[in-house]
Amino acid sequence: MIGRLLVSTTGRLHPAGNRGTPRGPSAALLAAGAALVLGLGLAASPATALASSTDVSATQRYVQANYLLTQAAYSRIKSAEAAMSGLVARITAECPRIAYDSPQITDSEQLSNEVIGAIVLTAYHVDVPAGTRFVRETEGLRWSNHGLTSALQGYTSKIRVLTRLAVPNVCADVGAWVSSGYRTLPASTVRFDAQFMPNWVALGELPSGLKPFERPAQRGILARAEHFEYELTEVEANAGVNTWDDIMNTLVLQP
Repeated sequence: MIGRLLVSTTGRLHPAGNRGTPRGPSAALLAAGAALVLGLGLAASPATALASSTDVSATQRYVQANYLLTQAAYSRIKSAEAAMSGLVARITAECPRIAYDSPQITDSEQLSNEVIGAIVLTAYHVDVPAGTRFVRETEGLRWSNHGLTSALQGYTSKIRVLTRLAVPNVCADVGAWVSSGYRTLPASTVRFDAQFMPNWVALGELPSGLKPFERPAQRGILARAEHFEYELTEVEANAGVNTWDDIMNTLVLQP
């Protein structure tokens, strides 16, 4: 489970993976097409030129919004770590060993997912306005490549969900499961997992499909954003995993 958490709790690959692995299904074709036009010097039609101008403008706005989102998260790393420690302290005070001797079954895995969600949202909610601003700045952006648009609008939609989704009451939900004799998950757990798991993403997304539309003037903030993403990955892979360990051990819950 810890190995899964290292990848999945962060929702993130190493920043090089974010830049080198296309997230949109047509990103590779987009890059290849751009290289063909630029490399062979083919004349663009007015419609293509218009699309290119739109792509460059959308990319400029997205890159800036992504930078501000990762910068805000980076600047609040200590606050996020303190919030995660506070979550551990609260659960330790409210329901220590509540799941002692509970079985390791599908329900316990779903409760483990709820714990992960509680950790992620606790950290992310340290600065909800930053997420809200990112959504506001990116939700209307469109590119000529439908795959790229779909991928980035999907990412924006997930950030919107994470900024609005409430941190679950882990003690109450685990307690309800225990009280049922381990037979029934509370509806709140089922509902939370259905909302959180499909929308679980890291802060910071720069798919390679954007590269053809990036401009030299953006290199500085792109590099800084990737640095912020790397530092956030380190926090998630260390403080995040340690927080999950502490909570699961406190609850005596088997994932």
